Parts: sequence; C-alpha cells; structure tokens
Amino acid sequence: MAVGSVPEAVAKLLEVTEQALWNGIAQARNGNRLGDVGHAVEETARPHRYGVVRDYVLPRRRLLAPAPRLRALHGVDLAVGAGQSVAVVGESGCGKSTLARTVLALEAPSAGTVRLLGRDLFALPPAELRAMRRHVQMVFQDPYGSLDPRRKVGWIVAEPLDALERVRDRGERRERVAEALGSVGLKAGDAEKFPHEFSGGQRQRIAIARALITRPGLIVADEPVSALDVSVQAQVLNLLADLQERLGLSYLLISHDLAVVRHVAEEVAVMYLGRIVEQGPTSAVFADPLHPYTKALLEAVPRVGRARRRRATIAGETPGLEPLANGQETGCPFAPRCPLAEAHCHAEAPALAPRDGDREAACHLA
Repeated sequence: MAVGSVPEAVAKLLEVTEQALWNGIAQARNGNRLGDVGHAVEETARPHRYGVVRDYVLPRRRLLAPAPRLRALHGVDLAVGAGQSVAVVGESGCGKSTLARTVLALEAPSAGTVRLLGRDLFALPPAELRAMRRHVQMVFQDPYGSLDPRRKVGWIVAEPLDALERVRDRGERRERVAEALGSVGLKAGDAEKFPHEFSGGQRQRIAIARALITRPGLIVADEPVSALDVSVQAQVLNLLADLQERLGLSYLLISHDLAVVRHVAEEVAVMYLGRIVEQGPTSAVFADPLHPYTKALLEAVPRVGRARRRRATIAGETPGLEPLANGQETGCPFAPRCPLAEAHCHAEAPALAPRDGDREAACHLA
C-alpha cells in the first residue's frame, strides 16, 4: 500500500471499502480470502496507505514549557476484508482499545486516516458521520456492565435504531428486534425481559444482537468472551463464526487470549507499545513467529501434552508509555527486553516490512 507523498511518520491504514464489504460478500461466503481490502477495488498490489497516530497531550510541567505528548498509537496499519476476521493481540496497555475507539470514530487520530466504505470518517460532516456509524458496531467485553439493568431487552437491542436510523414505526421496530434476537438464538418474547433474567452467555448474545440490529458490515469485538466461563466461551465463539458465514460480517477482534484468536481469526496483528510488530495469516504466525515478542507470547500459552521444557521468557516488565522526547523516539521499543537485541536495535527503530510474502514484521533480525 504505497503512496509516494505520504510522510514516513504517517505510514499506516485502517480501511474497509464499500465494494469489499458489500460486493465482495458472495466471495467471502465462498471462502475466497480478500486479504487487503484494496484488492477488491483496484488491481494494484497494495493501493493507498495512510497512517493512524494517536497522541495525548499531558499537563505542562512548567508554565512556559511545551506540553509533553504521549503517543498511544504509532502509525498502525490494518485492513479488514469482507467476511474476514482480523485479531489484534498484545499485553494490556499496548494500545488495542485505543485502536478500537479510533476505528469506531470515538477518538480522532492525531495523524492519518480511518476509512470506512471508502470514506474518511473524520473528514465527514457530523450528520454524515452519524449515518456512517450504523455500518460499524461494537461488542463490549463485559456482558453485565454493557446492558442497562433498568431497561428491557427490547429497548436495549433497539437503542441503535433510535440513535442512528430514527426508526419511528413501532411495528418495524418490533420486527427488527425480533430478527436480531432470533439471529443469536433468542426468542422474540425475550424482548420483554430484563438483563438480570439471563445468564452471562445469554447477555452476551443480547449484546451481539444489539450490534447486529443496524445490519453493519464491520463489528469490533473487544474481548467478547473473556468475562465468560470456558464452556460458554465456545458457544459465543461458534455463534460469531455462524453469523459471519450467514451474514458476511467482518470482525476486528481485540484480545489477549491467543487460544481464542487461533480459533476465530484468519489474520492476526501483534501490538507492542502502540506499534504493530508482526502481522500475517494466523496459521503462519502461530506456526513460525518472526518477531521475538510474538515468540515469547506464544511460549506463554499452556499446551496440553507438550513435553516439559524451559520456556523462553522476556526479561523485565512491560514499560509504561513515556512522553516523547522532542517529539521523536529512537531505537526499537522492544530492544530493552529483547534477548537477541544488538547495538543497532537500540539506535534505529525497525519499520514494519514484508517478510515471506503476505507476512510483515518490524525487527532487524527477522
């Protein structure tokens, strides 16, 4: 995805195009992988790259000193295809949830572009942005906290209709609610119940129904099963897979559970301190990780029947984000903890570059 005039600091893309989402659904249902969504629009290998950077301004330490900035996202590049599941994994604090909020247009990027249906979300007038929000919906982590306990399920599921589509006809509203509940295995009569009358897995089904009611093309799922029992997790994951097959949905899955990612996602992006350090097909990344951080994450996953051996570990704790010094950073962010780091790793930050065809890694030694 190269554009000659784009600065190096703005090097990444979050894009879901209209043709890939809607005209490509039939291909996705047949199992054809669209990969980068640009492939469905243009015949060039990787068209149009834009960068997503998110800075937070901190309080001034002195009256006349410039306000320091904390960079939570460092030019994240991610594309989601029609009917495709893309997972973003990493330790807590690496920027996964910030990325999700940016994709949902809840936070504006400091630089770069978020594109949905071929349009730059943050260049749209407020009325058009509101209309675009129905095409991307969210499933939250906590099925207990994300549902209003004072409201009936029918009102909860229909709330996006009231906010984004202004559906006033009561009959149509009831039909859409019944359709959404039915798609997740619940009954139309459940609309008259309150959230406390359901189990945790059923509550997450209600949350998924609420996300589906506007008939979106992309669903952002932030740890959708981490608050559920293991047996219930499998049910919800199978439901998500079934909905994707039937409706041609695209998923952006935010998770730190690598077992869930391996089961659900076709593509995976590994984040460390606001950067994507490795991405590619899930099967390839899990079978042969290229980045030392990815290798350490996979080593931490328990495996039944694996012979006892000493696991590779990462020295030290995950460092907190530090204010940018003069607006710049030097060296690989993982170098202080990397067991393979060399002198130039501390002096020069590696770029996310193609490795082995459809894989990318940001490591001098990969």
